[in-house]
Amino acid sequence: MAENDTGGRIAPYPNPAGGWGALKYVALNLVRERVGRNSIGTLLAQNQPDGFDCPGCAWPDRVHTSTFEFCENGVKAVAAEATSKRVPPEFFARHTVTELMAQSDFELEQHGRLTDPMVYDRATDKYMPIAWDDAFALIARHLNALDDPDRAAFYTSGRASNEAAFLYQLFARMVGTNNFPDCSNMCHEATSRGLPGTVGIGKGTVTLDDFDEADAILIFGQNPATNHPRMMGLLRECAKRGAAIVSINPLKERGLERFQDPQSPAEMLTNASTPISSMFVRPRVSGDLALIKAVARRVLELDDDALAGGAPRVLDTAFIDAHTTGFAAFAADLRAEDWGMLLVESGVPRADIERLARLYASADRVIACWGMGLTQHKQSVAAVQMLSNLMMMRGQIGRRGAGLCPVRGHSNVQGDRTVGIEERPTPAFLDRLGQVFDFAPPRHHGLDVVATIRGMVDGRVNVFVGLGGNFAAATPDTPLTWAGLRQCALTVQVSTKLNRSHLVHGRDALILPTLGRTEIDLQDGVAQGVTVEDSMSMVHISYGINRPASPNLLSEIAIVARMAHATLGSGKVDWLARAANYALIRDDIEKVFDDFYDYNARVARPGGFHLRVASRERTWATPSARAQFVVNAIDRDTAIHRARAIHGERLLTMMTTRSHDQYNTTIYGLDDRYRGVFGMRRVVFIHRDDLAMLGLKAGDKVDITSVWDDGIERRADGFLLVEYDIPRGCVGAYYPETNPLVPLDSVAVGAGTPTSKSIPVLLHPAGQDLVKAANT
Repeated sequence: MAENDTGGRIAPYPNPAGGWGALKYVALNLVRERVGRNSIGTLLAQNQPDGFDCPGCAWPDRVHTSTFEFCENGVKAVAAEATSKRVPPEFFARHTVTELMAQSDFELEQHGRLTDPMVYDRATDKYMPIAWDDAFALIARHLNALDDPDRAAFYTSGRASNEAAFLYQLFARMVGTNNFPDCSNMCHEATSRGLPGTVGIGKGTVTLDDFDEADAILIFGQNPATNHPRMMGLLRECAKRGAAIVSINPLKERGLERFQDPQSPAEMLTNASTPISSMFVRPRVSGDLALIKAVARRVLELDDDALAGGAPRVLDTAFIDAHTTGFAAFAADLRAEDWGMLLVESGVPRADIERLARLYASADRVIACWGMGLTQHKQSVAAVQMLSNLMMMRGQIGRRGAGLCPVRGHSNVQGDRTVGIEERPTPAFLDRLGQVFDFAPPRHHGLDVVATIRGMVDGRVNVFVGLGGNFAAATPDTPLTWAGLRQCALTVQVSTKLNRSHLVHGRDALILPTLGRTEIDLQDGVAQGVTVEDSMSMVHISYGINRPASPNLLSEIAIVARMAHATLGSGKVDWLARAANYALIRDDIEKVFDDFYDYNARVARPGGFHLRVASRERTWATPSARAQFVVNAIDRDTAIHRARAIHGERLLTMMTTRSHDQYNTTIYGLDDRYRGVFGMRRVVFIHRDDLAMLGLKAGDKVDITSVWDDGIERRADGFLLVEYDIPRGCVGAYYPETNPLVPLDSVAVGAGTPTSKSIPVLLHPAGQDLVKAANT
């Protein structure tokens, strides 16, 4: 164990994921958030048919067989909403924005729930109370004064319900813009843009039942024990019945090593645990495309061997012939690749590629899961398509027990996209929307997150509305993002708790406090439910059960409806009627989207209903009406390659990651126990040989600069070096602390996602003159 001068410590964590450690941290968070005894019972309603959907991750639930359908990090999310701590107007009267900016993200989170709408007062540098009607009038004045509707941007967090998101996109399109930056732009956009080119729709093809029949589960770039903990119970079941689980990740995460199920009395009482992964493959950071291509190449070679020897084919030629196009070109491209290049670019030994290829080739039913470890790279769209290619080679799409499983982050990020939060809307959707609501929607594509930031910096966007989230903390190139937000004429944040985005604001700024998912939403005395879509396209309804944190809160739907009513009036759409009865919004959604037929009736059933995913049925919504093999070359002229040519082995590739006490930008605590970090966040995980190469040692403090060709110095200072089992040449650190290192222009080709998992960086002893260091 090592102590450091920040009061934190580094101490290896010897226990499995989950288990008693999870229960301890559940208790600690309930105490820290001062959750009352009555509110603790809320947990029994979490993810239950007559309760509320977890406000955390988008992992689905079975139609419930367990009393307990929550996990450690889900409890943290619920405790954050159910906290008894409050941020009333008196709090803002005591603190200027400048004073609050000096607090950490964790400290801001700990103040508690917002209670009243607030408006920024430039004269005092403080937020002041404002009446709801006055707040909506201020928004309306700014929007109606725009000389071009595209000077407004409407950001959406993945926590917004289907009803709120649909009403929000309708409002913004009636204003006249398709500027819908959303959190999907920063996470699974590569999935949303990559899969339509191969299987026709940007969604996964599996349900939970498929995991019961899978022979092998490949998990790319995902840490489920932290980011989707309820997935661990399912993986445990799969491992116990003998399914092969492969972890493909630069980091060997504890949850994929062994897991102790808190719902298993036998494991808890005996302190036993279940091994999860039977194989660990460790690509270098940003090596995923080369690895998947190498496995596909080896599968093709194994098929050649089988064909030559008269053995059963490895390829599913019946599927390829009946359902796909482009295989000949894809196979030719694979055969032309150089094995040496694939090994160097992937960072994976040939023996590990051989083992992985043979495991994949021998399994009848394979599920491929992936998270942001696969999607936040320059060639992430290509990587997603290459994984789709690999699965199509053996017909592993549209088969029971097999398929594609992108594991989304926030609880309704997929649903928001389904109901219209999309800066690139299809003509068919716009036609239908315009027909149903009798208006002419804007036709040109709008701005995503990165383009919105650029627009704010350039002065083209000057009204920003955030429906949830924490835009100032979540986005790349932090100083540039903050400069853009501060140039806006108006910034509006719809939020439950205080965060950085309230403090980095426009000339006019509003904080609009909203109900949380756990809270009773009464409209005209009737409890309203909202619906969400999980990672596997299940749509279900959620009813809060807690008393609202303040009598002056409005629901997200009411906030959107009253913004729209103040801005546009109710000549075409009766916004206020929809705010009073959410079933009317679901009727609207049904009119625009055929797959939502009988929406209100179907969502009332226990467990809700499954939205049709055509590719699951082997129906391909592609131009060829077939699944399409896509050829993608490996780019060897990236920023990382160019920087390494200049700086040699001192150039390291950084991946940003979450700690275990974190969900997206929300910091619940300062521990990351599975990685052995306690009481601090400014750490860099680094291989011991890289420490020696740099002439540094564990426990030293360093400043970090990223290497980019625009002449801007991007830096993050004061990080503790932690020796860690990570591939050589790679380092890891937490975001949002390292977001200042991500250049705004460093994005995924074809998706625009910031490349937060592949940042070329240099480490310098803390306080060193960086200009002098660069010259030496």
